Amino acid sequence: MRQLLDVPAPAKLNLFLHITGRRADGYHLLQSVFMLIDWCDTLHFDRRTGGVISREDIGGTGPALPDNDLVVRAARALQQATGCEWGAHIALEKRIPQEAGLGGGSSDAASCLLALNRLWGLELPLAQLMQIGLRLGADVPFFLGGDNAWVEGVGEQLTPIALPAADFIVLKPPTGASTPKIFSSPELKRDSFVSTMREFFASPCVYEFGRNDLQPVASDLCPEIKIGIEILRQQKISARMTGSGSAMFAKANQAVDKIAFPDGWIAKNCKNLFEHPLKQWRK
Repeated sequence: MRQLLDVPAPAKLNLFLHITGRRADGYHLLQSVFMLIDWCDTLHFDRRTGGVISREDIGGTGPALPDNDLVVRAARALQQATGCEWGAHIALEKRIPQEAGLGGGSSDAASCLLALNRLWGLELPLAQLMQIGLRLGADVPFFLGGDNAWVEGVGEQLTPIALPAADFIVLKPPTGASTPKIFSSPELKRDSFVSTMREFFASPCVYEFGRNDLQPVASDLCPEIKIGIEILRQQKISARMTGSGSAMFAKANQAVDKIAFPDGWIAKNCKNLFEHPLKQWRK
């Protein structure tokens, strides 16, 4: 095998995000549900000799990625963990917006680890890929895990769950929200009550359970979040922010091309995924 083409890397939504405390080391304790959606980046891999890792951006939207982005770092981390002497040229078609809270960079890194594990013939088990992924970013293990998940701790405690099929509107304004500024804000709510999966599944609609504790602070830093939520409210659609923003989502099947959004905004109709499209690549 010398190539792996059309490798998907799906986005995720935080259905809710509660901050329940803060550890002595400054990391925040959270509860959330991470759900995969059918908005995907696409990666193409060519195996190369000499151990060189290269990456190019093809098509896609948004600004060019830095040379040492998460995809390149994931490939190099896999080399270092295994002593593999193969290299790879990676072409990335970026469709998931950056600085959105949709996990695009982490998803790209996870798909890179899964693809190169196959392309290089490493046959590492999932547990070892998870260890490598966690060092790259807190969300990477979720995308490696393959299932929608109930999330706790600092994001590393994942419990697979099943969610009902649904349609969503996902909306991203041109500006992003600064995750460090949000989490360092003295205005951030850090004392939400601890919820249970039983409460979540007993709610009238799991897609409207709870709230996003980051949203008030993020909305002050990025007022366009308030604008987007108000635009959808006028359509009788209740939306909230995902992750640390600035993207918003709502359970709705209304066509986005029937709604007037400001110039430069990205709006997409999405469906949730029941599992990661590369789940069968895990060992």
